[in-house]
Amino acid sequence: MERICIYPKDVQIVTGKSERWGRDIIKKIKIKFSKQDHQLVTIDEFCSYMGLPFTEVEKKLKYN
Repeated sequence: MERICIYPKDVQIVTGKSERWGRDIIKKIKIKFSKQDHQLVTIDEFCSYMGLPFTEVEKKLKYN
């Protein structure tokens, strides 16, 4: 089973930015999608927000 949620460390791996930047992005995604603090952000929501192709992000996360 593959996971569907994304964490700040994953954002760091995909973007090459810092983990702190990843936390900020996840916070912005939660605001955009009207999520509560305890709810997780999916890889699909991250890709939609960042304008990245899902398959490329999934591939990048799979190899790390």
